Amino acid sequence: MIELKKISNYEWKIEKQGAMKVPAIVYASEKLLKDMQKDNTLEQIKNVATLKGILKNAICLPDSHCGYGYPIGGVAAFDIDEGVISPGGVGYDINCGVRMLATNLTKKEIESKKKELINQIFRDVPSGVGKAGVTKLSREEIKEVLETGSKWAVKKGYGIKEDLEKTEDNGCIKGANANDVSSRAITRGLPQLGSLGAGNHFLEIQEVDEIYDKEIAKVLGIEKGQVTVMIHCGSRGLGHQVASDYIKAMEDKYGFANLPDRELINAPIKSELGKKYFSAMACAANFAFCNRQMIMSWVRDCFKKFFPNAKLDLVYDVAHNIAKFETHIIDGKEKEVLICRKGATRSFENIPIIIPGSMGTSSYLLVGTKTAEELTFGSTAHGAGRVSSRSKALREIRGEDIKNQLEKQGIELKANSWKSIAEEAPQVYKDIDEVVKVSNELGIGKLVARVRPLAVMKG
Repeated sequence: MIELKKISNYEWKIEKQGAMKVPAIVYASEKLLKDMQKDNTLEQIKNVATLKGILKNAICLPDSHCGYGYPIGGVAAFDIDEGVISPGGVGYDINCGVRMLATNLTKKEIESKKKELINQIFRDVPSGVGKAGVTKLSREEIKEVLETGSKWAVKKGYGIKEDLEKTEDNGCIKGANANDVSSRAITRGLPQLGSLGAGNHFLEIQEVDEIYDKEIAKVLGIEKGQVTVMIHCGSRGLGHQVASDYIKAMEDKYGFANLPDRELINAPIKSELGKKYFSAMACAANFAFCNRQMIMSWVRDCFKKFFPNAKLDLVYDVAHNIAKFETHIIDGKEKEVLICRKGATRSFENIPIIIPGSMGTSSYLLVGTKTAEELTFGSTAHGAGRVSSRSKALREIRGEDIKNQLEKQGIELKANSWKSIAEEAPQVYKDIDEVVKVSNELGIGKLVARVRPLAVMKG
């Protein structure tokens, strides 16, 4: 058992020991901490704290659970000259993220057409493992997508320029060079642009059922009783291949000497390989921004078919798996650092944060805080976080039972298979209400509104 020192109700410290270069800080309630202690989450964050050039603390957020290399819910900052970049610090689903739309409709207005509406979206938005999108692009066009992200989609008529202003980094991470993405990654991504994917990805029609901060909600265009939409997906096979390519390249070049875990394979940030990985990762992130932008455009079209006067305004789009160069206060001084957020949401003062729950549970809208910038390098939780593996879920849960359970709650569900429903059942996730409560009470995210599902489309 890893020894933890309790700092406060929601803050725990693993003291610097052995090869650790900095302490590890875990932000969790006792309930959430018990979940983390059931897998290797704490061991993983200890290992992250041994990486070269890491600054201040290695961080576990309230939804943390075991991942590849880093725990999901792990955050770390690195000195640009001395530090390293690790694909395990971003993950395979580069820029898996979520966007939220606010409509001018109410639950009452859509109730009678809810089933038809989700069926239409299910037809018009491709989903599933390996499922192709509906847009046929040349290799040259996909390279433009990789370098310009959502801007390409808006240029092609998928949305409006105001959407870019409400997307993290305006829907385009700088430093992306498509030449750093392998031909195989492009081949995998080509047919998948504009598709939801599988696993924990979803598209959800929701109702705002609680407002916690009326003033901020009003600024964001959110009010009680309103219908909202969430789109949760990432960079599909392209991002997965980018991660695989660079993990192998780093293994071949640097080997595993002095690594506590081979999954933490890395390259110096300023090395040629480190720079190329960052560029390819930025390309995959831009693919994901573009992907969500296109899906949003089709969702808008679907709503218009049933509600000709429907308006769907983007509230915000946030990345969950990303490495970025940002300025933070380190030892009392402003310093540009590399921040790795793996299953974590950016929390900058007054910028929207979207924390989706699991299928059938509430999701939340928050805004970032100054406290998060001080405590967690401007980061907070990204979702409920798993407590059970997919294989265990398949052994113990029937998809048909989950569908029936949701229907009793008045929630329509569309999915490609019973298997995909069982794997993503609400009981395989942590308590989203507890995760958000910890974020809010710690001050690393300020609660604005809660939404509950009316209809769910699973990848």
